[in-house]
Amino acid sequence: MTSASPVSDNMNSSPLVGEEGARAAQRRGKVRGKAPNPTTARARELRRNATDAEKLLWKCLREQLPSAKFRRQVPFGPYFADFASHSVRLIIELDGGQHDEATDAVRTAFLQEEGYRVIRFWNHDVMQNPEGIMAAIATAFTPHPPVADATGPSLSHTGRGDGTDRSE
Repeated sequence: MTSASPVSDNMNSSPLVGEEGARAAQRRGKVRGKAPNPTTARARELRRNATDAEKLLWKCLREQLPSAKFRRQVPFGPYFADFASHSVRLIIELDGGQHDEATDAVRTAFLQEEGYRVIRFWNHDVMQNPEGIMAAIATAFTPHPPVADATGPSLSHTGRGDGTDRSE
């Protein structure tokens, strides 16, 4: 009885042996069977088919303003914003030859009603002067520049905001 019986070999084997086919057939990831959201699908399509200007500006935004956390092709009602930063409520739109000023005015009004500032640049300006575009965006991104001669309560550790000087 020194050799193991076939029954004891089966007892020590994994319970999933022989079930690889069943596991492989299981779907993984997101729940399948739901119809895809057409808005999400359109946003993905727009991101995949980005213009050269959009690709360049996206690279510049990610490298130079990472704290702004811009997103690409963000749905807002019936529109898609080219770039949006929710933290500073700023939308950047790139305009090419296909943009119509009357349609853009309606779109901009809608986005402003949602509480966002909208700034627009031409595609060729982004391609020819990305540094200037980034400087303009950085200016719009800074909500309130510090004022040199501002008077108000002290926010130092000693004063703690009541405006009194306790260093004496």
